[in-house]
Amino acid sequence: MSETRPVHEIRLGRVKAAIWRNETKNGNMHNVTIQRLYKTDDGWATTTSFGREDLPLVAKVADMAHTWIYQQHANGEEAQSATNHPLDSIRRPKEKTTRRRKAKATTPF
Repeated sequence: MSETRPVHEIRLGRVKAAIWRNETKNGNMHNVTIQRLYKTDDGWATTTSFGREDLPLVAKVADMAHTWIYQQHANGEEAQSATNHPLDSIRRPKEKTTRRRKAKATTPF
């Protein structure tokens, strides 16, 4: 039996996000699991419970996981036939363009 592994992992300190690819009829989708590592008398273990001090790292690894997934989608590595993908509704805001006006020539007097 083969063991399933995440397609990408992000770790900051003892907080780790694992990104999993799921093949669906609509193309590849991703899920994220976040764990905290801690040491026991028997070695290292994981939990999905986080303390107040862990929350900034949880937020950061979640943001980094979102960015990684979005980049995979934007780079076209996901199936082109994927419809109704959650990221399809996200649109990048248009950049505002401004025209520069020519400076009027002035005299020092």
